[in-house]
Amino acid sequence: MRTFEDACRFLFPRTAGKIKWGLETTERLLAAVGHPERHFASVHVGGTNGKGSTSTFVAAALRAQGYRVGLYTSPHLVSFTERIQVDGRPIAEEAVAAWVRRLEPAAVATDASFFEITTAIAFGDFAARAVDIAVVEVGLGGRLDATNVLTPLVAGVTRIALEHTDYLGTDLAGIAREKAGIAKPGVPLLTTETNPALLEAMGEVAAARGTRLEPITPTLAAGAPLGLAGAHQVANASLALALLRRLPPSFAVDAAAIADGLAAARIPGRFDRRGRWLFDVAHNPDGMRALVAALRDAALPRPVTAVVAILGDKAWSEMLAVLAPAVDAMILTRAPTAPVERAWDLEAAGRWLAAHAPGIARSVERDFDAALARAGAAGGTALVTGSFHTVGDALARLPGFAPLG
Repeated sequence: MRTFEDACRFLFPRTAGKIKWGLETTERLLAAVGHPERHFASVHVGGTNGKGSTSTFVAAALRAQGYRVGLYTSPHLVSFTERIQVDGRPIAEEAVAAWVRRLEPAAVATDASFFEITTAIAFGDFAARAVDIAVVEVGLGGRLDATNVLTPLVAGVTRIALEHTDYLGTDLAGIAREKAGIAKPGVPLLTTETNPALLEAMGEVAAARGTRLEPITPTLAAGAPLGLAGAHQVANASLALALLRRLPPSFAVDAAAIADGLAAARIPGRFDRRGRWLFDVAHNPDGMRALVAALRDAALPRPVTAVVAILGDKAWSEMLAVLAPAVDAMILTRAPTAPVERAWDLEAAGRWLAAHAPGIARSVERDFDAALARAGAAGGTALVTGSFHTVGDALARLPGFAPLG
């Protein structure tokens, strides 16, 4: 009988290689297990940064109203099970193993990717656990993302920024069109994007797909309590609020549940303060700018010593330039679980930092555990950031820090 460990050994090698575009494989996987995606309602959330936070806000409000709610997000920090939750409870390891057993023949026959299989597992688990509604975060892009097999009740797109340029390109308007590809006929499509050129591009896609793009502006009352920290979360919560208000009467959510849900929302690794430690998965320049803005608002105990590990295919020099003025010291390292082929050049990063931020205390430490130990011993605040791998590896190593705690 296949165990959870066996299932992971089957799944994770399928993250390697080029991303497969298209919905056919996901549809075949879902057909092999009885089309579970047809057995629950859904909300679909795409965009660049903020889609996980928006999804979490929506799910929390729906739960506060009393619905049974599935939440599908990516990537995970420590355990694969974090990606698939029902009412805050991750999928059981035994369930992952069982779904992989059922899906394996179709997955092998179609050469399905990690994310395609994971999406089928998520939808199967949601149906098996009888959710009323699922909130589903887009993985990459939108139009051809595996999650786009859904026909949701309402869909949203957060702000657009450059990401995954090796797959999505460097043209923001092109990226916006891909993100807007989650549009479905007659399904409301909302966005917090404000760039007129990007709104025009997204609007054209929405119209071609039989709906209308609806730009929204932040509508939260001043000072409304949010469970996720940072000024950037106001836009995410505003999109969540607008999505909730556009749900049909059969999924009505009252003002009290919305307020309770927005205040209760939590995501490990998003400006996640745990005693002297602070974890943030900022993994691109836009995310790093949001982190720095939150750092300035938080008035953290000094010194702030940052343990930073960034993937080599990210705009790491721009990210370091954003972060350096906001911290007192920076320890550059590598996350143990980061793919070797995506490793950044530590020496080059150290040289860049010395040339462009000479006033900051800096060091290069190849041993991740040693980097954490040095930051922990420095006093003040220890910040861990740069990627999901970085934060996940730290949470897995530091005593008492459970990934979903």
